[in-house]
Amino acid sequence: MKAKIWKLSKRTIQIALLIGTIFLVNLLWFKPLFINHFYDRVFIKFGLQNPQIFSSMGYKFYYDELNDNSQAADDESIKFLNDSSQMLHQYDRSKLSGQKLISYDVLDFFLQDIIDDNKFKDYGYSQTQRGGNYQSIINFMSNMHRIDNESDAEDYISRISQIGLSFDNTLIQVAKEQENGVIPPDFIITKILENLHNIRDPELAENELVKDFNKKLDKVTDLDSDSRAQLHQKMIAQMQEVVIPAYDRMISFYAELLTEADSKAGVWKFPNGAEYYQFRVKSSTTSDYTPEYLHELGLKEVTRIVRQIKTILIEQGYDVESKEIGQILNDMSKDPQFLYADNEEGRTKILKDYQIIINEIDKEMSETFGVLPTGKVVVKRVPEFREKTAAGGSYSSPSKNGERPGTFYANLYDVTATPKFGMRTLAYHEAVPGHHFQLAIQNELQGLPIFRSMIGFTGFTEGWALYAERLAAELGFQEDPFDDIGRLQAELLRAVRLVVDTGIHHKRWSREQAIKYMAETTGFAMTDVVSEIERYIVWPGQALAYKVGMIKIIELREKAKNDLKDKYDVKEFHTTVLKNGALPLTMLEEQINIYIAETLNKS
Repeated sequence: MKAKIWKLSKRTIQIALLIGTIFLVNLLWFKPLFINHFYDRVFIKFGLQNPQIFSSMGYKFYYDELNDNSQAADDESIKFLNDSSQMLHQYDRSKLSGQKLISYDVLDFFLQDIIDDNKFKDYGYSQTQRGGNYQSIINFMSNMHRIDNESDAEDYISRISQIGLSFDNTLIQVAKEQENGVIPPDFIITKILENLHNIRDPELAENELVKDFNKKLDKVTDLDSDSRAQLHQKMIAQMQEVVIPAYDRMISFYAELLTEADSKAGVWKFPNGAEYYQFRVKSSTTSDYTPEYLHELGLKEVTRIVRQIKTILIEQGYDVESKEIGQILNDMSKDPQFLYADNEEGRTKILKDYQIIINEIDKEMSETFGVLPTGKVVVKRVPEFREKTAAGGSYSSPSKNGERPGTFYANLYDVTATPKFGMRTLAYHEAVPGHHFQLAIQNELQGLPIFRSMIGFTGFTEGWALYAERLAAELGFQEDPFDDIGRLQAELLRAVRLVVDTGIHHKRWSREQAIKYMAETTGFAMTDVVSEIERYIVWPGQALAYKVGMIKIIELREKAKNDLKDKYDVKEFHTTVLKNGALPLTMLEEQINIYIAETLNKS
């Protein structure tokens, strides 16, 4: 009873705070007088429709609710975004300057991209081998839902109780895609089913959600034994009555869907598939490049990077004439001198060494950056239930309130996919000065509308992370020639992505053709190659953003150097790139041009 009273009181306080904020800035129904208030309106109303966003920021507003993913809520969200776009255009852009103008243009671009995406509302795959509701709910609860007291535990269980409805709504959307002929390839559905079984089949004590709940609850010290036991019982009851049956329904659905699937990999097979892919290219790269242009760019970049790798290999005494470059790199990745032990001790050592690499470069960043993040980054292993289909590394941003650090997740499924000569580059990409630097700095922006700290543009974020790999080498952190081969191999992967992504979705390559090209060209472990190719199949266009963004940032840096000459300061350049958060690449170019002009005008 005590918990229920506190829960009601907490909800009342939350609602009062939110309504009070909305009332103060007149956000609910009318056009706010000041544009920053309009920005607050957009964020607050979006947050009310998607309460999980508050948890991701580290706050406990609507802590007992999952996002409403019903068709009605989706329609309401699209209407809200359309209305917001129309209201934004009621403000006179010509009267804005500085950060207010940047905020206007960022939100305008973001809203328009979502509106354009709605033209393909029932395209794409709601659930894939790499993600979807069936996985994201576990990641969300594990990473975003803290349990500090009994009420938080009750909220956790409340959210768990909503999984059945959430999954059913997901399957309604998947069924709509199915009606439009948008069905994942059979090899993708097979892996979705494998992932579903990996989550559903273990005994409840080994279920990821149960383990997470128990681990967090055990750390709450002010609970008596009866309350603790009751919470455990409630959690198990929801798992038995709601969660496991929800996974069973999803398994049955996809088992049936598998009978309708084919093995065609590209989205060209969809109605209006070519138009859809061109949109995905534009959305991911924030550019107007065509698939054909990017395919040819990829081939040219592959040739250039392979030439550089061969030069280093020759210097190290390797025979580059009798074997293809991919085979040489693959052989290197299996060389014992570059590998950790294939056991838990070896995997633990990998995580420790990643942290050492990050700490080493982090100490030196004040020499190159005028703005630094205060949030720290930690290294964790990709959860085992999803590591077989996950990428080699990924990053999760810190919470807005600073209580949760940034996290670099390393995939340790196959130790041969983690050769020592590739570790520095991956750490620089995912952590410092890559994703963690850019996203943590964005997360800590002060004096700007809150949406500016949260919106991402793939061309910018992934372009920056790939640029960070090269920057680390330029700063002397890749002096070992084999580490530099690791860097070039990673850049080669991004060039190959241009080729295979467009190959699959534009030139109608098969899965097998794309796998063969990537394996022969990059030399990556076959487990990584298969995972990468299947990622591009279900996530069309995203993989193009890395190289496009990196090329643009380097191009802008060279322009700044050439125009400013002795006035060029790398700290100021990096500050200009990072101080505004993520931007479409066209807007980034505008900001660099402004920085160049202002610097030239200084006495």
